[in-house]
Amino acid sequence: MCSLKLCSGIAIAGVLSVLSAPAAAYDEFVSGDLSGNGLTPTFIALVSGSNPVFGTTGNPGTGTDRDYFSIAIPVGFQLSQFMLLPGSAVIGNSTFLGLQAGTQVTLPANAPSASGLMGAMHYTSAMVGTDLLAVLGVPFAGSSGFTPPLAAGNYAFWVQDFGAGTVPYSFNLVVTAVPEPDTYALMLAALGFTGFIARRRKKQAVSQ
Repeated sequence: MCSLKLCSGIAIAGVLSVLSAPAAAYDEFVSGDLSGNGLTPTFIALVSGSNPVFGTTGNPGTGTDRDYFSIAIPVGFQLSQFMLLPGSAVIGNSTFLGLQAGTQVTLPANAPSASGLMGAMHYTSAMVGTDLLAVLGVPFAGSSGFTPPLAAGNYAFWVQDFGAGTVPYSFNLVVTAVPEPDTYALMLAALGFTGFIARRRKKQAVSQ
């Protein structure tokens, strides 16, 4: 048994540990299956910082379980990372991840190309620990492509694996504030420009 002081310390440490651990933005095992319809994706509310998302795709024997979810990035913030976390699996060679601007994924599941999507890619188990935004932003199979981070706005994601069985995935959507311009650097630039104008006027006055 521990002393009262030691037990209290352990209890406080446990509480702090729970409070410091980011709660899942969405967990299918707790909140139910994400939408299988791109026109009505599950909305996931994000907070500043880490936003873990846990789900499953694959074909458990009843057809491909496609997952669609949407997010909203408020003005002044950006989606700076889309991390593939440990626990993510792939059956076969890869799992598909798509991104469309707006609140829906309107591209049909059987579309011949990714035309209409901002981003499209296949990720593998070897990419666990990787920020997928950089790869997702590269034009692929007709997707338009984009330059990370994702600015304020609405976005919809599509996750799909054709493999037989249940395929878990874990993402961490990291939201950060848009960096403010460096005020000091801007001030120096302004002073430099002012000095240039002053020298130019002085030179013109001397030459007259």
